[in-house]
Amino acid sequence: MTTAVWASVQPEAIAVVDPDGSSHTFQAVNANANRIVRYLRGAGLSAGDAIALVCTNRHEFIEVLAAALRGGFRLTPVNWHLTADEIGYILKDCEAKAVFGDARVDSVALAARQAPALRCKVAIGGSIEGFQPYDKVLEAEDSSDITDPTPGNTMLYTSGTTGRPKGVYRASPTIIAKAALDQRLFDRTSISLCAGPAYHAAPLSFDIRYPMAAGSRIVLLEKWDTRQVLAMISERRITHTHLVPIMFQRLLALPEDVKASQDVSSLKFILHGAAPCPPDVKQAMIRWVGPILNEYYAGSEGGAGFTISSPEWLTKPGSVGKRPTALGSKILDEAGAECPIGVAGTIYHQLPADGGFTYFKDEAKTQSNRVGDYFTMGDVGYFDEDGYLFLTGRNAETIISGGVNIYPQEVDNELIKHDAVADSATVGVPHDEWGEQVKAVILLKPGFEPSDKLAQEILDFGRNALPAFKVPRSLDFVSDLPRSAAGKIQRNKVRAPYWEGRARQI
Repeated sequence: MTTAVWASVQPEAIAVVDPDGSSHTFQAVNANANRIVRYLRGAGLSAGDAIALVCTNRHEFIEVLAAALRGGFRLTPVNWHLTADEIGYILKDCEAKAVFGDARVDSVALAARQAPALRCKVAIGGSIEGFQPYDKVLEAEDSSDITDPTPGNTMLYTSGTTGRPKGVYRASPTIIAKAALDQRLFDRTSISLCAGPAYHAAPLSFDIRYPMAAGSRIVLLEKWDTRQVLAMISERRITHTHLVPIMFQRLLALPEDVKASQDVSSLKFILHGAAPCPPDVKQAMIRWVGPILNEYYAGSEGGAGFTISSPEWLTKPGSVGKRPTALGSKILDEAGAECPIGVAGTIYHQLPADGGFTYFKDEAKTQSNRVGDYFTMGDVGYFDEDGYLFLTGRNAETIISGGVNIYPQEVDNELIKHDAVADSATVGVPHDEWGEQVKAVILLKPGFEPSDKLAQEILDFGRNALPAFKVPRSLDFVSDLPRSAAGKIQRNKVRAPYWEGRARQI
């Protein structure tokens, strides 16, 4: 009931500013959260049931989230850039009994048809065939605080290197502690800019849930526009935001007179992670906005929680932080032995006492990345003599482009359907702005000859089946693709020539 508390303390204070500039008070957001709980209960849902949210950055996202957290529901925010089939799979797999869909997401109606367990389908910001209007649903419900709140939680989906994405399930609700708010300098006077998609783990946590807990204002951005973001920081007096390195690069690339014309002195705390940040880019940002950049290393599954401040990073450039004391972290070689100082291996994080997470309905996958009470996200790195972690790579499968995880098996699964394609190995190749860029490496069937025309035809074929961010930006033809004895593509070998002479860092 955190939002309810702030609604009682500062009812007329602005809780959320939409991308169009409209504002919504704590009182209004809290009232709608109560209405949503009552609507869902009236439809037969109870604590522990799943609801899904397919929604762009707008105040209704936060109202549905607040309702889930007080109604005891398990909320899955869905990446609305996915195809209808991909969204439909998540709706069905998470066992959603209700879905709130943004009318601007064309694929919602088709996706919902693939989830027969849905009892409630609610359309936000317009009409969707077979859905009830959000405003109409809410106006019929009582807005007063519910008297029997139950803590709810979120379950995000993270794709594996093979097969369908999996839900990261936690039995215990995630609580934002006061100490964590203090550490990040959050209080009720803070103003947080959500510049990334709220469905993503990092913006959802740092740009939404933290300010919700602190009673801070949230300013939502619909899509990235570099000049607009800089102007918004100045005009809205933004104090907090989460950014990824490509956003740093675009801000730094603005003309000097444009940067000088905007006042960024309100900024107190910038979090960044999720993608490689070249040291010169980070140093340039620190020179511009001050030593307020704070880097983290974790994942949707959690982790030991490595963090490093700007002053500390300047003494250890390239590190993501010192070995945490609350939960352990260790680096193991392929034989399972702990690596000595300075030797890279797979990074393992200690699970909390309650067991942390499991992959929803997939015990085999849950156990496959564990050694005792430690788990890995497949990242590779080493500790230096002072206990600072340096990341030197991540598993061969995951591509990180502009801070977004792309899983190449999903791309291969589509490209292989083309009549000319015998085999496909999608890899990430170096890109100065995005960190990595998606490249398809293709083995043709007999009777087909490599050509620019055929390459474009295969890319267009993929574009018809994949979300835009997963479509390869380039394609190479090869005469052979290496596979292991078990039949798996050896992506390390495919990728190696493209990275020759360059360090592949996280």
